Amino acid sequence: MSKNVYSFGGGTADGDSKLKDTLGGKGAGLAEMSSAGLPVPAGFTIATHVCNSYFTSGKQIPEAVKAEAKKALVKLEKEMGQKLGSNTNPLLLSVRSGAKFSMPGMMNTILNLGLNDETTAGLAKRSGNERFAYDCYRRFIQMFGEVALDIEMEKFDHIFDERKAKSKVKSDADLTADDLKAIIADYKKLILKETKKPFTQDPLEQLFLSVGAVFGSWWNPKACYYRQMEKIPDDIGTAANVQAMVFGNLGDTSGTGVGFTRDPGTGEKVFYGEFLINAQGEDVVAGIRTPRPISELEAELPEAYAQLVQITTDLEKHYRDMQDFEFTIQDKKLYMLQTRNGKRTGPAAVRIAVDMVEEGMITKQEAIMRVAPAQLDQLLHPVFDTKTLNDVVKVTTGISASPGAAVGRVAFSAEQAVVMAAHGPVMLVRKETTPDDIHGMDVAKGILTAIGGKSSHAAVVARGMGRPCVVGAGEIRIDEKKKVFTAVVGTKTITVKEGDFVSLDGTTGDVYLGQAKTMEPNLSHSSVGKFMSWTDEFRGKFGVRANADIPRDAKVARAFGAEGIGLCRTEHMFFAEDRLPFVVAMILAKDEKSRREALKKLLPMQRADFAGLFKAMDGFPVVIRTLDPPLHEFLPKRENLMVDVALLPYVDAKGKKEIANRYNIAVKDLKKELPALLHRVEELHEFNPMLGHRGCRLGVTYPEITEMQARAIFEAAVQVAKKGVKVLPEVMIPLIGSVEEFEHQKKIVVRVAEEVFTKAGLNVHYMVGTMIEIPRAALTADRVAGSAEFFSFGTNDLTQTTMGLSRDDYTAFQKEYEREKIFKADPFAVLDQEGVGKLVKMAVDAGRKARPGLEVGICGEHGGEASSVQFCHKIGMDYVSCSPYRVPIARLAAAQGAILASGDDSQVNRTA
Repeated sequence: MSKNVYSFGGGTADGDSKLKDTLGGKGAGLAEMSSAGLPVPAGFTIATHVCNSYFTSGKQIPEAVKAEAKKALVKLEKEMGQKLGSNTNPLLLSVRSGAKFSMPGMMNTILNLGLNDETTAGLAKRSGNERFAYDCYRRFIQMFGEVALDIEMEKFDHIFDERKAKSKVKSDADLTADDLKAIIADYKKLILKETKKPFTQDPLEQLFLSVGAVFGSWWNPKACYYRQMEKIPDDIGTAANVQAMVFGNLGDTSGTGVGFTRDPGTGEKVFYGEFLINAQGEDVVAGIRTPRPISELEAELPEAYAQLVQITTDLEKHYRDMQDFEFTIQDKKLYMLQTRNGKRTGPAAVRIAVDMVEEGMITKQEAIMRVAPAQLDQLLHPVFDTKTLNDVVKVTTGISASPGAAVGRVAFSAEQAVVMAAHGPVMLVRKETTPDDIHGMDVAKGILTAIGGKSSHAAVVARGMGRPCVVGAGEIRIDEKKKVFTAVVGTKTITVKEGDFVSLDGTTGDVYLGQAKTMEPNLSHSSVGKFMSWTDEFRGKFGVRANADIPRDAKVARAFGAEGIGLCRTEHMFFAEDRLPFVVAMILAKDEKSRREALKKLLPMQRADFAGLFKAMDGFPVVIRTLDPPLHEFLPKRENLMVDVALLPYVDAKGKKEIANRYNIAVKDLKKELPALLHRVEELHEFNPMLGHRGCRLGVTYPEITEMQARAIFEAAVQVAKKGVKVLPEVMIPLIGSVEEFEHQKKIVVRVAEEVFTKAGLNVHYMVGTMIEIPRAALTADRVAGSAEFFSFGTNDLTQTTMGLSRDDYTAFQKEYEREKIFKADPFAVLDQEGVGKLVKMAVDAGRKARPGLEVGICGEHGGEASSVQFCHKIGMDYVSCSPYRVPIARLAAAQGAILASGDDSQVNRTA
């Protein structure tokens, strides 16, 4: 028969910190402290697995568990010298939640359990403090009513506030014992009215109803949301901790507080926390009264303060991590109510990890394992000064797509963003972005879209640029014609006009009307550089490259520690304002000769781009992908053209000029060229462009495009190499499904390389490889590797084609799929290791069997996501590539993957 209830107290305990799965974090901490002889009020923990049993038993606590709990209660009564329900020496209890992973404030707590009419009178007589006793009774009925009986707290607050008004007092502490008795009487009437039953006077019934309420809170909405956010499993359940009450509200020699052994915001080694004299714990955390800095406790209760400092210092040494603790002082005697590893910010996490290594408390490996990639991300982007958020109005929360804080004036088009950016910071707001918006995105401080997910165009490009971005803000309504968007906040509709200031937090997804103040993250602290050097030490030969298209991004990538470029998207270069007309001319060309004329004008521009990348990456490889998107993406939208062609005969001279400017056509040529442009767009229109005429298929149809790009690459390589720069170009052919497609394109690349090298009298080492993003290419990887010198997995498209899932349309049902646990996580944010990952591993193994020295990497968005990076390390890839601003995260994730793969469990963080 399995054990369900674990006792602690009196210097002994049934468990310890190793039983965290069973006892939860709080229960394990209480057991450990008790065994260490610390002043912990006695109690017992009902195990986490009972939480699951509670739900499978129709929200009933199994009788066997009740029987064990009653035995543990007898032991507790003996330890405390008090009895539950006694009217002379009553034992009062607290019932608190406590899952394996900390979920602060997400689940329920009940204090002062065991009070009824008789025990309250006994408590008043024993304590000699009638007001204290009835204040405890009032608090208990209120908490029990809300938590166990599901009565809205506002109804209790209304009764309480009415009595304060009637008694003409402002402070809760000014209410008399008679006032509290009157409040209790009204509370009982409320419970009878709401439940049709009187408030229970049976302490055992109170106990088991409270335990059930704590278990029930595991599935309340905020707890569910928190678990989803923190990736905490739903099936681990929470423990219920039943503990003897001690009282911080007995008078001026009593108090309560919470604290940390270091500053959780900065990581500084200072005693940090807050306390209140003559209060219970709920008063500190609920904001009922303004707490005082914990340093002031020394003047109030010096002996208790000194003992608290010593105990918490010892706890930090014992657990070898910053501790988050709760305490109560009753008549000058200190009691410890909780200790656990404390939550901390990203900057604090890094500083604490480094300091503890230097203090000899933990190893470098443990330090690396203690910093979550999301925490490191906080160090790389501006953040809001939270004090200024009171001065702005929150209008919506969307999907956090690219972290950081940004403030700017709203612009509803890329063109307007460019104009406005000349006069100040701009926030680009669009229903969705397209590649045409790249210039507006480039000048914007942040990007907000009404639709889209974490892998939408806006999200992917914003992350590459390091721009804060919020997508999928479905609650806003954008009217681009009127240049406004609206959002309903409470009962009000807020209208935001073009030019209004908006503040956007790409880390949380929050959007505010007004100007919040931003702060640059502090990267100057020596801890950051030291910590990142340790990550490089432990990730070994596993490389981290960056996705970068222009020299500026390449320089940022190098500054963040990138060891090359894993993906240069050449199409992004084509969208530049000075190049787009030549790209359009190339697309509209009626024959190869005309097409080559247009490409000839693009050649020097591409060559200059590649030369800049090679210079920035001196000595590191640069993977350049040949043209990938379908050609229609470079042309005006079909729907817009149809409208303008239809309107053309009816508009005046001013209207014709506007249309001519829009399409870069002379007014006199509009009648002929506008329909011709529409005709070409119609020719290029595809029902499913993602699987259409793009990637290597363009190169097969128009080999002169591949030829021009190869020439630009190798001419740039030779040009830069002659200046003493070490260049390592890797030409990547996209979207192949067969080795025949790859070999067709490789022949062009190799031919052009030989022509360039012969003319220059200089050879440059290069490789030709392919992007694996079609399942057939992965399934025939052995054949492909016979010709390809490297593989780079484009997991964005590979996820789409393997799962049959559009990353742009998936957001319509994403929430339901994640809520129903069909998907454990967004497959475009976190690699689907079970399906897509299996295909990737098959391709890696088959490719390496055919070509043992095959270089293998990943260049999709997954290359910057921690668990995906660790998977890539595990299956033997050589590198990952991600946006420049995620390079440090990938370095950390790679180091963590290497440490986990080493199997040295002693080096992995041990948490309380």
